[in-house]
Formats: sequence, structure tokens, C-alpha cells
Amino acid sequence: MLNIGLLGCGRIGQVHARSIGQIEAARVAAVSDAFAEPAQALATKTGAKVMDSDALINSVDVEAVVIGTPTDTHYDLIHAAARAGKAIFCEKPVDMSANRIRDCIKAVDAAGVPFMTAFNRRFDPNFANIRYRIEQGEIGDVEIVTIMSRDPSPPPVSYIESSGGLFRDMMIHDLDMARFILGEEPISVYAVGAALVDPAIGAAGDVDTAAVTLATASGKICQISNSRRATYGYDQRLEVHGSAGMLRAENMLETTVEAANASGFRKAPAQYFFLERYEAAYRNEMAHFVDAVVGGNPVSPNITDGLRAQILADAATKSLASGRPVEID
Repeated sequence: MLNIGLLGCGRIGQVHARSIGQIEAARVAAVSDAFAEPAQALATKTGAKVMDSDALINSVDVEAVVIGTPTDTHYDLIHAAARAGKAIFCEKPVDMSANRIRDCIKAVDAAGVPFMTAFNRRFDPNFANIRYRIEQGEIGDVEIVTIMSRDPSPPPVSYIESSGGLFRDMMIHDLDMARFILGEEPISVYAVGAALVDPAIGAAGDVDTAAVTLATASGKICQISNSRRATYGYDQRLEVHGSAGMLRAENMLETTVEAANASGFRKAPAQYFFLERYEAAYRNEMAHFVDAVVGGNPVSPNITDGLRAQILADAATKSLASGRPVEID
């Protein structure tokens, strides 16, 4: 039984607690939050102890930690957990600074502890199936990957102001997915963007509508489009075109029922929020973490994957500002 300490009891912390509760080989042993009420509520649900973060990280009853706190707290928590010899599961982004992530890598490597970056979309059954079928050679060599990711509505501007920008906050998932599907590292990034959904987002220095083109050394291309608005639900689609065919994952709909009459055919809207859309992915990623730690196997995606996605997000941000492609070293 892997005893896990949960750092952060907000929305994502509750998601991870629910996933852990469905895994026989793990349990939530302790929880910590900056606010007493959510910590106590989650402790009551899980039977865990409430501790402050230092006590939780250094507790002999905790073998692994899940970091679901605000991004600006990750750096110190990662270093503390590494020093304490704990396996680490950390929400994205690992940090807003690629250099600070490099510092975290040094701490994790020096301690020899497992570290998993929570790019949950790799564990979505549909996207994982596409990756598997590419590896089996079903569509030959990958040539063009198209990723569409659109939120039903934008977050509050107060969140935007501290998010690091759309590329680091929202598109970082898609940038990781691009690496996951392409099978090669992108060597150039070109980004365009605008504030078309909410002028206040533009006033805050960010964009809410963006597109990025990535290219690899062999010439493979990935196109990503993001929007903070989709009137029809949470839009999450992926298409991979190869030399011998194409694979596509469509949206998950509220129901599979389709109506037809003289006016035509009508389907249900897409599922509205990421919690429903990626419920299975959250469960699968936590199961992978637990299995890897208990079995002494490597975790994936690891902290270096977190760094590489951050480098791409930084390059996209730089490209948008300059209006020119950015080469990746």
C-alpha cells in the first residue's frame, strides 16, 4: 500500500484524491492546504490526517507526494520532497521558469526519487490508442499532426494575470501532446495570437485565441489551435495524418444519442468541462504513478518532459512577441 500525501486540496487535489481512492494499492494518508476548510473536508472524505506541508513531506507515514498547489509553490515543495526522499507527482507546469525546472531536475536526480509530470492527456484512452496504433505502423510515417483544444469559456482575468500566459497555462498540454504523438522533438516554433474573446485578457497582456506551428528536423509538422471560447462545449480533438492513412479522435459528447428528422441530424453537445472529459485520464495517470513507484519502474512523463514542454511554451511566447519563428536548441 503506497501512502500518499496530498499537497493542495482545491479542485485538482480533489480530482487526484478521487483517483487514488479507486486504486487498491494506494491511499491518501495525509493532506495539506493553505486553507483549513478544504483540507479538513478532504481529510473527512479520505480518512487522511491534516498536516502542514513541512510535516507532511517529512512524515515517515508518507512515501509519495502529489503536488497540486499553485505553480509558484512547486519549486520549494519539489526540493523539500526530494530531500525527504519522497516520490513526486507534480501538476503542470513544473515551474514558470525553465531554469528553475533545471534546478528541480538536479535536486530530483541527486535524491534519486521518481518524479512524474502530470500531463494527464497522455493517459486519455483515445489519445493513448492513437499513439499505440502509430507505433504499430497502422498509418505509416507520421507527417502532420493537428491538435484542437478550446475551452467553453475563459477563466477570470485575475487568473489570467498570474497564469504565465495561454501558451504556458493552456497550450502546454497540447505542446506535450505534440511531442508524444510526433515521436520527435520540435526544432522550430511559430505562434500567432489575439484577444478576440475578452478585451480584458488582452489588456492583461495575454491572448485568448492562438495557433502554433511546430516542425521537427525530419520535416514533420504539428498544428495547434487554442481558444478560450467554444459555445458547443469542451473541444478536444486530435488528428494524425501519415504516409499510409489517418487516425482521428473526436470529441466526447454528453450522450451518444443522435436525433434525425426532416431538418437533418443532430448530436449532443461536447462534454462541458475538463473534469468530465478527462476523468479516465486522471485515473489512469495516477494508476501509472502508483504502479511505477510500487514496482520500482520509471515514470512517464517525467520531469524532463515537463522541462521540454516549458521550453516550447516559452518559445511560442517569444514567437508571438517577435512575429517570427523561434528555433529550439
